[in-house]
Amino acid sequence: MDTQLLLVNKMDVAAFRSKLKDVETAVGSNVPLLVFDNHDNPRIDARYGDGVHNTEIERVIATVLFASRGASLFYNGDEIGMKTTPPTRKEDVKDPVGITGWPAYKGRDGERTPMQWDDSPQSGFTKSSSPWLPVPPEYKTVNVKAEEADPSSMLVWYKGLIQLKKTNPAMAVGLDTMLDVNNAKVLSWMRQAPKSSPIVVACNFTDEPQTVNLAGANSGLKSGSLKTLMKSPGVKDPGSLDHIELPAFGVFIGQVQ
Repeated sequence: MDTQLLLVNKMDVAAFRSKLKDVETAVGSNVPLLVFDNHDNPRIDARYGDGVHNTEIERVIATVLFASRGASLFYNGDEIGMKTTPPTRKEDVKDPVGITGWPAYKGRDGERTPMQWDDSPQSGFTKSSSPWLPVPPEYKTVNVKAEEADPSSMLVWYKGLIQLKKTNPAMAVGLDTMLDVNNAKVLSWMRQAPKSSPIVVACNFTDEPQTVNLAGANSGLKSGSLKTLMKSPGVKDPGSLDHIELPAFGVFIGQVQ
């Protein structure tokens, strides 16, 4: 297994496309391992978010992670959209490098806070009244229990992507082909496996609505109908491959019919 650490750290279509092309062409017969996050980096919201569309951007990142070829590794808490919560006082810092670097560098405590399971005290992580690191204040609404009941939640999105990757042949083992490769605002690609209808994925990397045409060009696909497999809130079922409308940071995944 060959690791490709996808820490581009900005919503840059060309950079993502280049990384994914490397994954597809530079690892030989090895299985790529895609990684965006770990406990030594600020979480996805702090590195990719714009402060307005953080949840939508996190959904885009999750889609790239799971809808691309290879094994997918994510950091616990990303699946519910946990946020980076750095300490506000030096006396609260536990990370040695944060103590040394304060205040220019506050350490890694912000991405290492307890997993948020429910809205009970300490988010169900511990019965102690004082865990090693404090539970972020948003745990009342951002937690596993709450998101399990919300069909539009980040957790449900992650589960859907994982289910697709496990059960759909094109998504599980299909090769990646970048589509609409001159588009600097939408990242699109095709997954294709023998004896399986191709899947197309389109992710809007901007805060403005975009429309893409994924027929023709290098795809080899003709304008035709699509079966929606997953779509982020606000995305309409497209009539065909040549007209897919995406709202700000919108995502569409469909199977060619």
